[in-house]
Amino acid sequence: MATVTRESLGTLHDKITVKLTKEDYLPSFEKTLKQYAKTANVPGFRKGMVPAGMLRKMYGQSVFNEEVIRVAGKELEDYMKKEQMAIFAQPMIMPAPADFALNMNAPSDVDFAFEVGLKPEFDIATVINGANLTRYKINVTDKMMDDEMERIKRRSGKVDPQTEVTDKENIIYSTYEVCDAAGNVAEGAAKLEDTEVLEKMPAKLKDMVMGKKPEDTLVFTPADVCTADELNGFLKDPLKAGPEAASQHYKLTITKVGHLIPAEYGTELYEKVFPNGGITTEEEFRNKVREELNNEFARITGERLQNEMFELLVHNVKIELPVTFLKRWLREGGDKPKSAEEVENEFGSFDHQLRWQLISDKLMGENNIFVTREEVLTDIKTRVLAYFGMSAEDEGETPWMDSYMSKIAKDEKTMDETYRRLLFGRLFAFLETQFKTEVKEIGEEEFFKLADAHSMHHHHDHDHGHHHH
Repeated sequence: MATVTRESLGTLHDKITVKLTKEDYLPSFEKTLKQYAKTANVPGFRKGMVPAGMLRKMYGQSVFNEEVIRVAGKELEDYMKKEQMAIFAQPMIMPAPADFALNMNAPSDVDFAFEVGLKPEFDIATVINGANLTRYKINVTDKMMDDEMERIKRRSGKVDPQTEVTDKENIIYSTYEVCDAAGNVAEGAAKLEDTEVLEKMPAKLKDMVMGKKPEDTLVFTPADVCTADELNGFLKDPLKAGPEAASQHYKLTITKVGHLIPAEYGTELYEKVFPNGGITTEEEFRNKVREELNNEFARITGERLQNEMFELLVHNVKIELPVTFLKRWLREGGDKPKSAEEVENEFGSFDHQLRWQLISDKLMGENNIFVTREEVLTDIKTRVLAYFGMSAEDEGETPWMDSYMSKIAKDEKTMDETYRRLLFGRLFAFLETQFKTEVKEIGEEEFFKLADAHSMHHHHDHDHGHHHH
């Protein structure tokens, strides 16, 4: 009769020993061997006619080993079910003593030791109830609206060719090439193309370009034409170079000069910016732009609140973990073994993810948060239709939809990403109803200067990299 005993190896880390007597595994070993005899293919013998003794010699020991391990595994599983043990990953078999060997000719009692990491009990409510989060609301000011309208008109504007550079608003189309002081271009030097409003160029270069015509050239070094503030940005773009290029000579060739004429308000612009929007007046247009800005800010501030909740839970919910077990599992449980050093390097972010997984699983389980396959497919379909500016009512016009959807249903990556997005969306929507939050109005610039949620809750000495939901 098999017996199972359990002892503790440390925090949430247990050793479970399964003791088998030969009566536990011999009958099923004999039975498995008999079945084997019926189906074994051995050259020179008809199927099912191989002598039992010969089979026993050929395959007996490996069938015996498998059978003993299978019985031990089953005993372990039954025990864990009965005890309702929630464990991490899977049980790891503990190294056997050096003289351990299974021998089918001398069946005896066998001990198998497994180590398991137990999932902790923990309390989330205290952290949620004790927190007070800020939900920021970015106000869309009149100035922001005017700037945005200006941007839209410019983006949809048209460019009039000019014969020379006369105005800081001119658009300069140009190429930059590495050269020597006399302007001789090195062989094989790249031609870097650039389009820039004159006003945005380094101040000294701007003065040099003023009054020039298409086809004109200039030779300069970045260090001469840039202030300390301008230099890095100018080297990066348009020159795509590092600090070492500051004293390198460049040849600038003006290829074209243009002047931007912003688009006028009118149905042509409204239709271009919001296709099928049915917008006819400037007021409707402004309102729609304001609504889009508000939506975008709501998305950004909502994301910040989610990050806050995530960091707060991961760092403040007290969860004890069986670290020793988890490190062994990380070392040996994957496709290929890892070094102790690799495990130490990865453990921080693994620990972070594991905590989040435990917390989110518990929240979803206790609050009945789930997503069905149907909902995943509906979401994908809605997004595809939206991409074409359609809604569910227009489905009659998309005869290709069925075959597209049946293809998507087999695309595990898309299905899984959509599932996770919906699931965590629901989880965070639920959390927003649980945390105390106060709304705080804030300007756009101040908002983007706030410390990120990650660093606010960080009191570990090593950083765990961000984790995107």
